[in-house]
Amino acid sequence: MEIALLGGTGDIGEGLALRWARDTDHSVIVGSRDPDKAERKANEYYSLLKEAGVTPDIAGYSNETAAELAEVVVVSVPPEYAPSTVEAVASELGDDNVLVSPAVRMSRDSAGFHYDPPEEGTVAETVDEAAPDDVPVVGAFQNLAAGALSSLDDDLEADVIVTGDDSEAKRTVQGLAEDIDGLRALDGGPLANTGVVESVTPLLINLAMNNEGMHDLGVRFQ
Repeated sequence: MEIALLGGTGDIGEGLALRWARDTDHSVIVGSRDPDKAERKANEYYSLLKEAGVTPDIAGYSNETAAELAEVVVVSVPPEYAPSTVEAVASELGDDNVLVSPAVRMSRDSAGFHYDPPEEGTVAETVDEAAPDDVPVVGAFQNLAAGALSSLDDDLEADVIVTGDDSEAKRTVQGLAEDIDGLRALDGGPLANTGVVESVTPLLINLAMNNEGMHDLGVRFQ
């Protein structure tokens, strides 16, 4: 399967790109507004994985080309840019694509991090609003620590909650999540439930900040 990571040069995009390129046979496409930057980062990921003994299928292109080439498109940009990024690639998307939203809007003050959802409800719902009507949107990967994903020496042991209104699209994303070693995918219900999932992320960051030994904290439901 071809997986595109729009904004794949950022933290969460890097972590997912490295894990999918190392743990699976999927083709990983790193996207960016700047295709040269995407190519440079893809080459960096390739070199890093080669040092780890893996020959990955990974390349870098503009966001538009990445979306055109992929079946699953992960909108791994900062949340405030997610809708405009989807709008920019909308002409490359069709009903054979799945859009994935991993972003969370947060604010920070002296007390720590707080959930700061957009007026539309959730980041995933802003992506859904910006996407073509025939393209299913799935929320996933919001509660994973980018640092843990990117550190290939670290073993993952976390759950990924997947939300969406299209059951086939959800199953696709659940499968991709479980293709990454150490992740388990759980069905969180329809896209309207995504706010509950997104709101866990600032809690995890606050716990990691305030408790020794909880850096790159993840969630596991028992």
